[in-house]
This record gives sequence, C-alpha cells and structure tokens, in this order.
Amino acid sequence: MDPAQTARSIIDANAYMTLATADAGGSPWASPVWFAVAPDGAFIWLSKPGARHSRNIAQRPEVGIAIFDSTQRPGTGTGVYAEAAAELVPQDEIEAMTAVFSERSIAHGLEPLRLTDRHRLYRAVARQLYLLDDHDERVPVALYRQ
Repeated sequence: MDPAQTARSIIDANAYMTLATADAGGSPWASPVWFAVAPDGAFIWLSKPGARHSRNIAQRPEVGIAIFDSTQRPGTGTGVYAEAAAELVPQDEIEAMTAVFSERSIAHGLEPLRLTDRHRLYRAVARQLYLLDDHDERVPVALYRQ
C-alpha cells in the first residue's frame, strides 16, 4: 500500500486522535478527542469552548495531531502525524460539518450530533501529514481527501 493509502486507512480505522496544543506562553497540553473527517480532509471534533485545548487554540491555532491504534504491540504499528491549524468551525459551515460529524456518529452506533450552548465544533486543517518509515523517521505523505 502506498503511504497516502496507509495514512487514509489509519485515519479511517480510528475513532480518537490526540490533539496537542499550547497556550500563548508555550505550555503544552494533549487531549484525546473523538473526530470525524470532512470531505476536504479537515479533522472535526466537538468540545467545550472553556476546555483547556479550546482555550489554547483561541490563543495559538497551531496544533499537532497523532492518530494511531493504541492496541498495537510495540514496534509493530504506525500512526499518522499532522501539523495543522485549528479553529472554531465558521458559522456558515456549521450545518455541513454537523452533518459530517453526525454521519460518523451514526455509523458508530451513536446519536446524531445536536449542538448545544455548551459545545462547539472545531476543525484542524492539516498543512502536512506524516507516517513513520522503517527507520522510525517521519515521512511526508499526501494530504487526506475523501
């Protein structure tokens, strides 16, 4: 399988991604978030605006993402890494992104998304995706598109 196909299969097979953020002063924070992927390849998740990672994104939109199967035996698996810019989903895209998130929720036996005053949809648009090669080095791969 070529690296882009491998990345797509890892992304599609996992329900959670680890979102790495930092505040304005550079203090790091990592959060696992349940995610969906928009047709343009953006990663979408639901969060409270007051959550630490959400506050960090408001201060510093640059994020790191790791998507991997944590049940893999050491030395046997791989993951997808991303450099991305994150933001609240713009108001004019909320309906479409809610549909994308709901479709994934339903596919996993969950209820469709019903946004409340407590939660917002966020997205991260990757600038670059990576996989690890046989020498444990990150190798750039084509950006994910559906």
